[in-house]
Amino acid sequence: MIWRPFTQEKTAPPAIKIIKGEGAYLFSENGEKYLDMISSWFVNIHGHAHQEIAEAIGHQAKTLEHVIFTRFSHDPAEKLVEGLKQVVPKKLSRYFFSDNGSTAVEVALKMAYQYFKNIGVENRNIFLSLEGGYYGDTFGAMSAAGTNSKYHATFSELFFKTIMIGVPEYYDGAESMEEKENEIIYDLEKTLQKVGDRVCALILEPLLQGSFGMRLYRSNFLERLVNTAREYGILVIFDEVMTGFYRTGTMFAMNQTNVLPDFVCLSKGLTGGFLPLALTIATEKIYEAFLSEDPKKTFLHGHSYTANPIAGAAACKSWEILLRRETVAKITEIAEFHRTHAIPNATRRRSIGTVTAFDVESEAKANFVINKAWENGIFLRPLGKTIYLFPPYCVSTDDLARTYDILNKYL
Repeated sequence: MIWRPFTQEKTAPPAIKIIKGEGAYLFSENGEKYLDMISSWFVNIHGHAHQEIAEAIGHQAKTLEHVIFTRFSHDPAEKLVEGLKQVVPKKLSRYFFSDNGSTAVEVALKMAYQYFKNIGVENRNIFLSLEGGYYGDTFGAMSAAGTNSKYHATFSELFFKTIMIGVPEYYDGAESMEEKENEIIYDLEKTLQKVGDRVCALILEPLLQGSFGMRLYRSNFLERLVNTAREYGILVIFDEVMTGFYRTGTMFAMNQTNVLPDFVCLSKGLTGGFLPLALTIATEKIYEAFLSEDPKKTFLHGHSYTANPIAGAAACKSWEILLRRETVAKITEIAEFHRTHAIPNATRRRSIGTVTAFDVESEAKANFVINKAWENGIFLRPLGKTIYLFPPYCVSTDDLARTYDILNKYL
């Protein structure tokens, strides 16, 4: 009866029924337990069933479950924004709530396009994106990933125009990085000399491309991309849906660069994995372009559950936990473990913050290793021939060591 996401139901094994989560572990109805080393699609940053977040949700549910977020506001939304304001760069000052990562991106794309309309600039209807980018599954987010996306090619004839930019992949032992970066920037400059005045926005996942295979690129290259786009008045969108909240070692990946976007998109870890919630944060310049007596300049976008108070309460508590000294210490510990522990038979090893990834010779080999890990109670999910670890911050060093031992045994 149930149709699962990203699953070929014809060939996939039956779903395993999970009855409980606790910390880094999931427990099945058959009494088995699994170490969740991908944070259940990157959302459970504090692990499963965190009691403080659960209690915050329960309290909020008894106080205010939902209210339309047009005429009204409420404490969870305001408290969350006040907290984020302490760490989000001050240039990014306007917070727009939505439901999930895809819609956070959709909001940014629509805002960027309408911004130019509102200031009287026409024909800015092309987007720039990095090859291999993944921004979600709504039509704008799919279009931004380009017609060659391995996830969305079926729908490509319905996409708006996106120009793709090559990515100089960085990994342990990578060579000639500057030469590769120079070549890509040179090609981009040639393209923009022709169509730069028609490009609306550049969208990218800063430093780490997740669904393409946990592909890294250098901050210097990102800065050059942004500065080149700026020369043509192109807006910049950072999709930090996956990279935010210390995943890359800093609060946001953009903290590791010397450039700032016009929009940043946040979701996934925002509520600690309990409920859907997202934010698109824009600059004051963008916001002011929508202030008008003309109703056509209003940003006509919203969702029924925009800024849901229960999700907001979860996010506020998750944010409080994230800022604790012990949480930051665990994040540092995980990152250090990745840096100091080898995976001898892996190729193209790359690590950033709490994330580490490597390639094997084929998808069949990746699936073999993943299945062996599963047999040993470790839940991993391959990306083609890439194997990656994306653990919750509560994971123990013993569990990390056990995971590395299993990977090395079956590689």
